[in-house]
Amino acid sequence: MSSWRDKVEEAAALLGPGRRCVAFTGAGVSVESGIPPFRGPGGLWSQHDPSFIEIDHFLARPKESWKLIKEIFYDFIGAAKPNPAHYALADLERGGLLEAVITQNIDNLHQAAGSQVVHEFHGATRELLCLGCAARFRAFDTPWGAMPPLCPCCGGLLKPDFVFFGEAIPERAGTLSFSAAETADVMLVVGTSGEVMPACSLPRVAKEHGAKIIEVNFGPSAYTARVSDVFLDGPAGEILPVLAAAALGQAEKR
Repeated sequence: MSSWRDKVEEAAALLGPGRRCVAFTGAGVSVESGIPPFRGPGGLWSQHDPSFIEIDHFLARPKESWKLIKEIFYDFIGAAKPNPAHYALADLERGGLLEAVITQNIDNLHQAAGSQVVHEFHGATRELLCLGCAARFRAFDTPWGAMPPLCPCCGGLLKPDFVFFGEAIPERAGTLSFSAAETADVMLVVGTSGEVMPACSLPRVAKEHGAKIIEVNFGPSAYTARVSDVFLDGPAGEILPVLAAAALGQAEKR
């Protein structure tokens, strides 16, 4: 069986100048930053009941929910740093070969690595939203005290500005993401199983509108057999730097 290295040049040729290329990333892009995926063996939901981020549960038991939210999303995930996969995507953007990153992740690591255009499909941890007056606060500047944290303006309950189970996708992020998918010539799909709706429909939308799909995943996904044109099987932190270097190198020669 051929390795992913045998297909890098083919994939790099698709990421050429003059093509509208977007990336679509999932939990697998952050695994090498020490963040486990949510689903599957060893995933966060195998260790914690995800009901604490169901919106109805959160509203009914905010103190209980916030204890786990702070522990998992701020103390643990909040300490993570970008890995080579994040930096490679930022390099592609700087080199003019990537228009945007659409991410399912809420960890802010694409921006930390230098990506400028990031559509956060599920929101992000970096802001807290007051459910009373709609004020926003920088989460990592918030002095954590008694749980649950309350709004200093109105005393309302603060909620992380990412999508809880039972909530809708943020309108702006959803609109920008689907627009990017519909107009893409190439979509680089990285580290996602293709099982979480409605995000998982984005590569299919891109394909239906004529885009070529490059997939980077550790093992086949729901996209591999039916959607992907080039499948690079392996860790994103190893593959993406090689792919970015090849694509940027080819672009310089044109």
